[in-house]
Amino acid sequence: MTLALSERDRERLSLFVDEMRAMRTERGWSRAELAAQAQYSESLIAMVETYQRGPTQSLAKALDRSFGTAGFKEDIPGQMSNPGTFGRLWLKLRAMSFPESFRPYAELEAKAVALRDFEHSLVPGLLQTEDYARAVLRTKPGVTEAEVEDDLSKRLGRQRILTREEPPPPRLYALLDEGILYRPVASSSVMHDQFARLVEMSQWPHITIQIVPYAAGGHSGLAGAFIIADLPSAQSIVFIDDVSGGRVAEDGPARSEAELCFEALRSEALPKPASRDLIAKVAKERWTA
Repeated sequence: MTLALSERDRERLSLFVDEMRAMRTERGWSRAELAAQAQYSESLIAMVETYQRGPTQSLAKALDRSFGTAGFKEDIPGQMSNPGTFGRLWLKLRAMSFPESFRPYAELEAKAVALRDFEHSLVPGLLQTEDYARAVLRTKPGVTEAEVEDDLSKRLGRQRILTREEPPPPRLYALLDEGILYRPVASSSVMHDQFARLVEMSQWPHITIQIVPYAAGGHSGLAGAFIIADLPSAQSIVFIDDVSGGRVAEDGPARSEAELCFEALRSEALPKPASRDLIAKVAKERWTA
């Protein structure tokens, strides 16, 4: 996805671009040669170097691999990879890769001590498997496969906050409308694996997943999804999702309304163990081929 970069964005991106150009020049590589090393298109390398496009996490990893930057370590089964120079720079820039309306929230989400997420139609982005997320991203009208893969990289990168060690990961309280368990977003195998993943993650000590059942009827959450990020300063910020890309609400009345809605929905939700049992039951009975 091509970004309309503001002057502030260009300034923030300049260190990444300067390092990329410097390392390429030091090795005497053309853009085409770097593209071949990183297994990306020459046009994408050119767009990043000329500030027409922000870098993705996967590009940062490819650059670390190509240049052999300090600290970089490849993925090992059961362990996260270690970022190198470009991976570390990307972590500081990652909010830039999101739509403008989401950036204020994305920057603060990474600092949150707790997240309260309500979703009425899809599994929350922080809990999506790669294949489920890819299927969701492909539903955007007119989207190209390259844009899907870029957006997927951003979404998976955002999920790192749940597995980080320092600072400790935020506590996540996710409320899901029961209809999510039955909506055929992807193939049966993808749906099964997604819900098996929810069952697994619901057993992590810092994650609570609860289902708001059909019996709750026409509850207030059907008006739209939202996420409340509770910050270390005891302040909160709310991201309200909608078809136009969503909006951030920081004012007191909007926060209070979102918090009241979340608590009302939580009072209707099944307890954590019963929610886990229902997710596992639907995964087995509805999504096992």
